[in-house]
Formats: sequence, structure tokens, C-alpha cells
Amino acid sequence: MDCFVYVLGTRSKSRHLTYVGWTDNIERRLKRHNVGKGARTTRGRQWMLLHSEWFPTRREAMSREWHLKRDRKFRKKLAEKIPAKRKR
Repeated sequence: MDCFVYVLGTRSKSRHLTYVGWTDNIERRLKRHNVGKGARTTRGRQWMLLHSEWFPTRREAMSREWHLKRDRKFRKKLAEKIPAKRKR
């Protein structure tokens, strides 16, 4: 089974936010996050995919997810790619 670890990003008024997860279908999972049916902490925001990695097994993906959640330096570097919101 193909599995993926992904890092999502969004921008709030004052800071960048990231979310790390794993899935077997990145496109479907991103859509669920953006319509409010993803993890509770992602609801109410528009997310963009910042990074993804493929793994042949769920176990490997979950292990990498655990490591990425603790790698704040890497996630901060990814978050810098998030474009600033335009004023209306």
C-alpha cells in the first residue's frame, strides 16, 4: 500500500501554521482538511501542500510523520514558502 507523509501550511493574521499527517491519498486528504473534515486543529483554515514524501508501508510513513512533527526547524523553513495574504 502506498502511503504518504505530508506537511500542510497556512497563514493566520500573525503567524504561519503547519500541520503534519500521513495518508494513502494526498489530494483527497487535502480536500478534507480544506472543507473542515480533517483533523480538528486544521478546521476553519485554507491549507496548501508544502511537502510530501512517499513510503511503501503505513509503518514507515507513521514513523516519518513522528519525526517531522518534532522537526520545527524544517517545518519553519517550509512555512516561509507560504505567500502573504492579499488585503482586500
